[in-house]
Order: sequence, then structure tokens, then C-alpha cells
Amino acid sequence: MEEKRGLKNRGYSHADVDERRRAVEEFTGASLESVSKYCFDSEKASKNIENMIGATQVPLGFAGPVTIKGDHAKGEFIVPLATTEGALTASIGRGMSVINESGGARVKIFLDGMTRAPVFRTDGLDHCERVMEWIGANMPRLSSVVDATTNHGRLASVESYPAGRNLFIRFTYETGDAMGMNMATIATEAVCKEIEAATGAVMVSVSGNMCSDKKPAAINMIRGRGKTVVAEALIPKEIVERRLRATTASIVETNTRKNLIGSSLSVTLGANAHAANMLAAVYIATGQDPAQVVSGSMTTTMCEDVGGDLYISVRMPSVEVGTVGGGTRLPSQSEALGMIGCLGDEKAKKLAEIVAVTVLAGELSTISAQAAGHLGKAHMELGR
Repeated sequence: MEEKRGLKNRGYSHADVDERRRAVEEFTGASLESVSKYCFDSEKASKNIENMIGATQVPLGFAGPVTIKGDHAKGEFIVPLATTEGALTASIGRGMSVINESGGARVKIFLDGMTRAPVFRTDGLDHCERVMEWIGANMPRLSSVVDATTNHGRLASVESYPAGRNLFIRFTYETGDAMGMNMATIATEAVCKEIEAATGAVMVSVSGNMCSDKKPAAINMIRGRGKTVVAEALIPKEIVERRLRATTASIVETNTRKNLIGSSLSVTLGANAHAANMLAAVYIATGQDPAQVVSGSMTTTMCEDVGGDLYISVRMPSVEVGTVGGGTRLPSQSEALGMIGCLGDEKAKKLAEIVAVTVLAGELSTISAQAAGHLGKAHMELGR
């Protein structure tokens, strides 16, 4: 259909979009009137999508304010949430309100690095070893190759994993305020050409799945990918009972039996109530890659009784977000980032901290509702 009508995939005008949409309507018999209504420049959007025919709108709400005590996010924040799941925003808001009344949440980033792991074909183990030795002896050379591909990225580390005639090399990059996946891919392809020329190893794929990108993976859960973030809050006993209608003991037991034991028996990567829900809502609102929710869902939620008070924490080993490039360029997404002061340079770590506290709030609310036996009741009362 594209070739027949001579339309371009890149740099198309509003007229191109209209013509393409009419062709789809004719082909499918569907009416796309709502899809035709959008507010952004279609030519600029061509950097984000091919064969554009319009836009799908998702309801946008907010939760908060919530007090965050981070190294980068400091103060009170109203967090934008794009979702079609009724009761989700209300639940996150309840968690944030309880955290606020308890003095706020502490959050910290412990690791930051985007990975790409190509797989090479070698002649065998001896060849693998020679390639690994060459890489170790030529790190400055490889770093220079990376520097030539980007103004913002930097090669941080290299790990080698030989397996028979396969050699997996896991490169980790500092990527500034970009999420960095494209940056890492371009840099890795350039580095691999150097390795091939010098060692005779053959790159079979720039991604050998040990990165691991957009797939639940133990290597990311342990080693981290993107930003590894931990958030915590201490909820006084009185607030637990008055606001959450539960007890500290019941919430701790629910988390242990549900999130820790249940997740262990099902061999879930991560142990949480529904971290993906909060991630998806924030990611869609702020122009992140929603496929990265799969990595962020490997969250571990922990609850403890500390002198009768409830200590709750989430460890998120793979928060892959950016505040420049990609979907952050689009107007609605840029405005949502502006709501939390996270648009532009030197804001990605701030965004990651806000994301972690949002997940913490959602976990607190949902686990408490389940401990009190109120989860179904809440959905019914909200008419969901």
C-alpha cells in the first residue's frame, strides 16, 4: 500500500498521514476518525514511527504530591500517570499520601550503565582466550572508538563470557541523560569491527541476549541495567492502622507469603505486587520505551516490622529511562516530564528516583489493601 501510493516513511507531512489513513480505512473498512485527531507535528513524529496514520490517546492523570528525599529528586512532586486501568491512579495516590504523612521517601541510585552484549563466533576456547586478552590489553583503543561515535556516551566496563565457540562480550556504557540503547548499539558495532579486524573473531549479532534487552533476565536483576534504584519509607504504626486499615504484622506477613514465597515458588524474576503497573503508567506518560517495563518489573519489595512501625522498600535493578531523545521529544510527553522537572539534560537520574518512589507508593497501597482484604472492594467501589 505504501509503495502503491508513493508515500515516504520518513519526513512525511500531515497530508501524507491523511492519505495513508484513508488508504487504511479503505483497505480495512474501519473508521479512524478519532485516530485522526492529534496535536503534534507529524513530520517531527516521523522520527518516532513509520507509516503513521494518526495517534492513539491514553487518559492522563496524576498522583501526589509525594515528598522525595533523593540525591537528585528533592521536594514534593506530582507524578503524571497515563493508563486505562481504573483504580490504579487512586491506589498510587493513596500510597503517596501515606508516605507523605510519614515524612516522605528516601531513594538512592547505586549503579548506572546501559549494556549491549554482542556474540562472536570463534575457532574454539584458545581463540576465545586470545580475543579476551586482546580486549583487556586494548581498552584505551576501544574507548577511543566509542568516543568517536557519541558526544555523550562513555565505555565504562567490559565483561567476557566464553561458551564453546561462542564469545559473549557485555559492554557497559555511561549514556548521560539518554536511555542510551541506540547509543550503546552504535558504539558496540564500531567496537566490534575493531575486534574482528584485530582478532579474526566474527560478530554474529550485535545483541547476543546477554545484554539483556527487553527480556526478564537474571543477569540484569543481579548486575543491573540502566539505573539500579532503591527506595524506602518508614510508616508509623498509628498511620498504618488509621490510613491503611491494616496492621504492620499483617502487611509484613502478606508481603512475605505473597511476594517472597509465592514468587520463589513460581520462579518469578522479581518479587513484587504489581511494579509493572506503575512503571507502565509513568513510562507512557513521559515518553519512555514501554517495552522496558519488562526489566523494571524485576523489582523486589521488602517489608519489615521495625518496633511496630512498617519499613517498606523496593529494589529496582533495571530502571531504563531517559529525559532526552526518543519519545521525550513529543509535546504531551515533554509536558508530562515538565510536571516533575525532568525534561532535558542532567535529569535522567532524577526521573529514575521519582519512578522508584512511585513504584514504592503503589506497592504500599496494594499490599496493604490485600492484607486488609479490601482489594476487590476498592475496585467495586470505584466502579471498575
